[in-house]
Amino acid sequence: MKIEKFEDIIAWQKSKELTLLIYKAFSIGKDFRFKDQIQRACVSIMNNIAEGFERRGDKEFKHFLFIAKGSCGEVRSMLYLALDLEYLNKEQYGKYYNLSVDVSKLLSGFIKTL
Repeated sequence: MKIEKFEDIIAWQKSKELTLLIYKAFSIGKDFRFKDQIQRACVSIMNNIAEGFERRGDKEFKHFLFIAKGSCGEVRSMLYLALDLEYLNKEQYGKYYNLSVDVSKLLSGFIKTL
């Protein structure tokens, strides 16, 4: 399947899903700095995929995918903290963590194909 627009990219679709889950999970949180950081890291994943795709060059796209992958790692790191601080329960943590790992694997695979 030829990817015509960034919305066709499965990693973007899954990162959007993760972003929505994170926004909902932390919408009523009182730790505004934490909430802002994890939300921004999630948005960074999907936005870097989109921006890189729109640049229309494999070298630049690959660069943006690496940035998205880094943001994915940041989200996972913050999820550990969210669990330890009891901002999330174990079920939420597991769901978000596994989704972030899926996104990271998809990004790795995509990077290898470029």
